[in-house]
Amino acid sequence: MYHDTKPSYITTYHSGQLRAKIKLANLHLENCQLCPRHCGVNRYQGQKGFCQVGKRAKIYKYKLHHGEEPPISGSPLTTERGSGIIFFAGCTMACCFCQNYPMSHWHRGYEVTSFDLARIMLELQHQGAYNINLVTSTQFIPQILDALELAIQQGLHLPIVYNTNGYDSLTALRLLDGIVDIYLPDMKYNSEMAARRFSHTPNYPTVNRQVVTEMYRQVGLLRCNDEGIALRGLIIRHLLLPNDLAGTADILRFIAELDPHIHVSLMSQYLPIWNARRFGEISRRITYREFEEALDLLDKLGLHNGWVQDWENTC
Repeated sequence: MYHDTKPSYITTYHSGQLRAKIKLANLHLENCQLCPRHCGVNRYQGQKGFCQVGKRAKIYKYKLHHGEEPPISGSPLTTERGSGIIFFAGCTMACCFCQNYPMSHWHRGYEVTSFDLARIMLELQHQGAYNINLVTSTQFIPQILDALELAIQQGLHLPIVYNTNGYDSLTALRLLDGIVDIYLPDMKYNSEMAARRFSHTPNYPTVNRQVVTEMYRQVGLLRCNDEGIALRGLIIRHLLLPNDLAGTADILRFIAELDPHIHVSLMSQYLPIWNARRFGEISRRITYREFEEALDLLDKLGLHNGWVQDWENTC
């Protein structure tokens, strides 16, 4: 693994450039185009689009978290530190098997000002966080950029992680260019039909591939410090679904063609929770055979960088 000691993008970014991005981002609160649905709602006037959020950021919770990949949160066995994770309410998708449905579907949480959000970031840094990990935050990019400016002025210097379902607009990603250090997107589906059926999400495969390609262009391959903690780069997550409904082979083939050195996190943790049991084809866990077939694909395609969830510990 390549090691780097450079500071985070955000701490070296010119303040005037950040302010210009904030102004552009705030235009989306009047005519929201932050996700590929292009709802066009005026959030200043209380209008709400698919994600059902307003003009203020809304968070579910924040904490030091050890449940991410080792370069993001470190090892819980060797450190009391972790990723400074902030879970945001709402989502640009509506996955029937979402494990975070209280915040994504039920929109639980509380609204915060930019000053509040900046304080949370600084609090997580003070607690020893390795990074600021923004989970499902596409709908709040304007508020996040505003908070980052305030937090940087008060000493924030951690890498910024953009932790996303992979259904983002290129417009939003251009606002994040030079701001985000580490992209952590999902590649959920290779099938348009599956994306619509299980996540009410049109055009996911096409959008998702454009998004991942742009993220790779911005930050490149994963780079870590001497402790193995990520400083910059791309990690792609892929959740295995029963009956190969995610289209794993085509997704992994796309990643290998983009760059076989990309770090891939292959997840076997699928659970038929929330509303998933309404659909017979995804009403069970994956089998060990399905898990092994995915491992074989990683090997055949030369995707040797990354992590694989232990199938036994997820069953």
